[in-house]
Amino acid sequence: MSDAGTAWKPEHASLSAYLDDHLLAAESGVRLFGAARRTWEGSEYEQTFADLEKEISDERDELQQLILVLGYRRSKFKKAVSMVGAAAGRLGPINPMSTGGGTSGQFELESLQAIVRAKECLWRTVLALAAHDHRFNVPRLKDMLEMAGRQQDTVARVMTETAPARFLTGISV
Repeated sequence: MSDAGTAWKPEHASLSAYLDDHLLAAESGVRLFGAARRTWEGSEYEQTFADLEKEISDERDELQQLILVLGYRRSKFKKAVSMVGAAAGRLGPINPMSTGGGTSGQFELESLQAIVRAKECLWRTVLALAAHDHRFNVPRLKDMLEMAGRQQDTVARVMTETAPARFLTGISV
């Protein structure tokens, strides 16, 4: 996020791999939030998931930029896995029927919360590293951490508001 002059060094291999792992997960997250947007299409939550999909996509792009600024390289293997994941993601692996109802709708919402929680852990970890490595933009990391918390709250709100319709008879989503 800052000081592009620091070149990649072998001792940075674990941080490079960690960020690359999160980039792979972020690419999956974008696809899964896109699937959620399609699940909730036509409902009062469609725009909520469209906004989340856009935010997650922008954060993925920012993480990719951070990797480049730090001078790290993307793993070719993980890039290939990402392409395979993109093809599989179009099949809707979490909620193949793309419904907000029933257990698959609930599981989709819980999975989205877990994805955002993992991203929150990334920003917490990088923020902890920033105390020792001044290549990071601390205010931006704090913004990313706050955004992850807000995203978790948003998905939790949708889950809470729609749970009765999923599990109690005679109530529609």
